[in-house]
Amino acid sequence: MIAKLNQVELFYEKSGTGRPLVMLHGNGEDHTIFREAVAILKEHCTVYAVDSRDHGRSTRVSELHYEDMAEDMIAFMEALDLRDVIFYGFSDGGVVGLIAAQRTDRISRLIVSGANMTPDSVSLRYKLLFKLLYALKKDQKIYMMMREPNITPEDLKKIGVATTVFAGQHDLISKKETRLIAASIPNAKLRILPGETHGNYIVHSTKIADLILQEIG
Repeated sequence: MIAKLNQVELFYEKSGTGRPLVMLHGNGEDHTIFREAVAILKEHCTVYAVDSRDHGRSTRVSELHYEDMAEDMIAFMEALDLRDVIFYGFSDGGVVGLIAAQRTDRISRLIVSGANMTPDSVSLRYKLLFKLLYALKKDQKIYMMMREPNITPEDLKKIGVATTVFAGQHDLISKKETRLIAASIPNAKLRILPGETHGNYIVHSTKIADLILQEIG
């Protein structure tokens, strides 16, 4: 399905019935990473698995910024008149969720995995890897990660909904950053998952479905 908004078209798949659950993938991915999780979640929620702008089957753009992606998701929820939304975001999708939840009352439950506030949250090894990949591919998705996001603790204090912050024990986002995100959002819950990496419990995994269901009851 296609939602036309903010001069772009966002592709999404809708499945299931019940409270709306919007799921947003990470950098360079698309909605299909959630396929296994959606098979479980659609029995409990109406799941909207979305491709971000410049990803998957959504519109390509000349510049890519987290702020624009967050405004897309707000416009998406408005266009479909979604309310009382559970918003789940992985990695870049989590960053988008952190920004969007500050700006809309359509999100009533926020869950993020492996999100970050600044580009400095990743280790030097990953920073060098991003620079190498950008030098080889000139991919604006990588360029964005090298310079954004720029979220402050004061920004996160604006989030007024129940929030869970997930990260893997071996996540590429520093534990210090993950803890700061959780500490900055009023009454947020922090869950560091033993033995997990940045995305192995999410990408083509049912584990994230179980974790989301635990959080939303």
